[in-house]
Amino acid sequence: MNEILRINDLSKRYDDYAILEKINLSVRKGEVVVIVGPSGCGKSTLLRCLNGLEEIQEGEVVLDGEIINPNKKNLSKSRERIGMVFQSYDLFPHKTILRNVTLAPIKVKKRKKSEVEAEALALLDRVGLLSKKDNYPRQLSGGQKQRVAIVRALIMHPEVLLLDEITAALDPEMVREVLDVVLSLAKEGRTMVIVTHEMQFAKAVADRVIFLEGGKIVEEGKPRDFFENPKTERLKRFLQTFTYETVENDEIEMEQV
Repeated sequence: MNEILRINDLSKRYDDYAILEKINLSVRKGEVVVIVGPSGCGKSTLLRCLNGLEEIQEGEVVLDGEIINPNKKNLSKSRERIGMVFQSYDLFPHKTILRNVTLAPIKVKKRKKSEVEAEALALLDRVGLLSKKDNYPRQLSGGQKQRVAIVRALIMHPEVLLLDEITAALDPEMVREVLDVVLSLAKEGRTMVIVTHEMQFAKAVADRVIFLEGGKIVEEGKPRDFFENPKTERLKRFLQTFTYETVENDEIEMEQV
């Protein structure tokens, strides 16, 4: 697989406080990279830097050979190429689900309304929400709203999809319906960078797992090695905060201790 995204010496500070320090990371086309780590370690800030929602003080972000630093003038075009799904959904409460999904490709990309609506309906059908197309966000559950947010990102045809703790605000019974959608995207070969606290999901979906702490990459590896043979003491201690239980379908369930 060819490299599609590269982060070179990326640093982010608030005044004199360093959030991210000299982050170097590459992502190959079709690869799923999952970032885990303790609260406040810079995971979500890193995604926001990649999508131009945060300025960076040092380094660069390169997408398919083009520098797309959030400080640059081509930011709006860059955001079309790197989609993002947030923990908080960020749907427009006064617009229907169909309108939420179709607004950006029609207004920003100037695509034909009929073409966009046809694609939106197909995507909503795929995630089991076609019957909700005329509903408003307040009429949907958290899991349904998060699936709509994923569809809204996909319809912009991003080259890389960023997912930031998309299950953190959901009740446990709603988590599975969202994770199933992401697993299906991974099987399709979508390029994704995912921040999550769901360790069993990370193990199932990732091609590579990154452990971030204190704004630095401490360890990375393939899921099996990462979870079963951690190399650093810090990662070992982090993983020990979870208990593992093997279930009949060979998935790994984890519960926070």
